[in-house]
Amino acid sequence: MPLTLAALVNHSALRLTVLAGADRLDTPVRWAHVSELADPVPWMDGGELLLITAMKIDAADREEMRQYVRRLVRAGVVGLGFAVGVNYDEVPGALVEAAAEEGLPLLEVPRRTPFLAITKAVSAAVAADQYHAVTAGFEAQRELTRAALAPEGPAALLARLAAHLGGWAALYDASGAVVAAAPGWAARRAARLGADVKRLRERPAPASAVLGPEAAGAEGGDRVELQSLGTGRRTRGVLAVGTDAPLGTAGRYAVNSAVALLTLTTERSRALQDAEARLGAAVLRMLLADEPGHARAVAGELYGALLDEPFRMLVAEAADTDPEGELGVLADTAETAASRAAEPVLVVPEGERVVVLARDGGAAVAACVAYARTVEARRGAAAPERDGRDGGAAPGVAVGLSAPTGPAAAGAAFHQAEQALSVARRRGRALVEHEEVATGSVMPLLADDAVRAFADGLLRALHEHDATGRGDLVASLRAWLARHGQWDAAAADLGVHRHTLRYRMRRVEEILGRSLDDPDVRMELWLALKATSGPS
Repeated sequence: MPLTLAALVNHSALRLTVLAGADRLDTPVRWAHVSELADPVPWMDGGELLLITAMKIDAADREEMRQYVRRLVRAGVVGLGFAVGVNYDEVPGALVEAAAEEGLPLLEVPRRTPFLAITKAVSAAVAADQYHAVTAGFEAQRELTRAALAPEGPAALLARLAAHLGGWAALYDASGAVVAAAPGWAARRAARLGADVKRLRERPAPASAVLGPEAAGAEGGDRVELQSLGTGRRTRGVLAVGTDAPLGTAGRYAVNSAVALLTLTTERSRALQDAEARLGAAVLRMLLADEPGHARAVAGELYGALLDEPFRMLVAEAADTDPEGELGVLADTAETAASRAAEPVLVVPEGERVVVLARDGGAAVAACVAYARTVEARRGAAAPERDGRDGGAAPGVAVGLSAPTGPAAAGAAFHQAEQALSVARRRGRALVEHEEVATGSVMPLLADDAVRAFADGLLRALHEHDATGRGDLVASLRAWLARHGQWDAAAADLGVHRHTLRYRMRRVEEILGRSLDDPDVRMELWLALKATSGPS
């Protein structure tokens, strides 16, 4: 425990007498300092017991003593020791009154007690306190290390840390979610710090923050300290500790040890995750290369269960500007959800893309879909989708999700996810599922600017012909295609003879240089007509 004025007063060898401020003797003493200066404040650091004989001050002058004592109190001096029998046979009343007015403890030091004895006593006590703090810190470090090696891992470490601090502790993962907390009730309190943890994660590591009860929203007047975890610039996690007072030396040792151990655990876990990611990437490449047998052999126990059930393929892509790092958050969301549900998941980064292979109906797919929909809702007010037409590329992440499939059709699922992603990016959406594309109409896709440009180019010569007043080839072509090439029905729709219609179709072929007997040509012309007239 820190040395207090009361401990010095009770020190039998010092024989100190309290003349004022008896109600403040529990104040800790950081050091004892001798100074006969009339104004020693510039050389004070706060927390000192000042020892004087009044060689350069008039201790009997009431006004001078009021000002002198007031300066000491403002400088953080915790006590004043006055030696009698040197310049004054007794402590002057003016000084006693001034000390009593300011509440400054005033101690009478007898002639036979040298100042050196007091400074030695203070020094010995401070050294003993520091030694105790260091010893307690090392003991805490040993306990925390043993806890970190226990099967419970971080949970056991947090429990020991909370017990050592007499408070609570919580661990957040890279996504900002609470992984563990001790005691158990602290999880609810830690969950309130989500916004503060997010701000800390956005700063380069290492980073820390101290929150008061108002900022933290904590109960019971907690003082909360946040510490980032990780050796790189990206935060891998956050440690939060809540106490009812600032950390002392021993507590600081314990927290620093916990940060080091959790960082080591996190980095080792990350290295293992990186190795798993490389294996996962190899499994994915084999699946996409139509080698499900080899993929299953390589997957082994780590990913084998993922290939035993229907899974979904998710392809996410970041736009040129992804200011909030949505792609990385999506990947972390998939991994975190799968970890909590104890289900396998493949998360493979590919440049500005991330490919996720996860169990159909599992937690990872649900978490990714929920996150993408949250992103889409956030964008909705700023850039709402325009009646299903091309909404323009939106910033951030776009996600395409395949239908449920198995290892033998992984390539098709990847293609489905890519198609859905293309539609999502074209429509300014954050998420499009394959089912949404497959059950919809192709007509809205014709609103794409590239399709319109193609249609205009394909039909330009026909429009130019009609503009001269030499016939109505565009309308005739539309009627003929709508009637699937039936001459009589199409001619009736146009109100012309079938031979006239046949002549016009020959002119279309001559102008375009393409045969209407080719089904691909008929399809392209029909889509071009739909694109230029708008989807129906």
